[in-house]
Amino acid sequence: MRIPKDATLLRIFVGEQTRHDGRPLFEAIVKEARHNNLAGATVLRGQMGFGHSSRLHSAKILALSEDLPVVVEIVDAPEKIEAFLPILDVMMREKGLITLERIQVLRYGPNPSA
Repeated sequence: MRIPKDATLLRIFVGEQTRHDGRPLFEAIVKEARHNNLAGATVLRGQMGFGHSSRLHSAKILALSEDLPVVVEIVDAPEKIEAFLPILDVMMREKGLITLERIQVLRYGPNPSA
């Protein structure tokens, strides 16, 4: 699979406990991205954060949260990301935050010099 040099980064912020059809939303997003042949997705688990409710979620031992922040990042061609947005909108049902950034891809896949 190829990604153009000028691509789009889709970043999705949700809570670890947020669900879609009985499974974690972040997991459902990654599986749907794969089903739609997007180039790749990465899930990052946050140590601390807060969202629109201003409720603090933390991984500290004394204040262990059951709903840590999770970020899903997906990079692909702008048109493929744009086509994925309506699917994502249905899945999220007004939960979380979605951002888009124009990026430059410097490398994707195996190291060509290896």
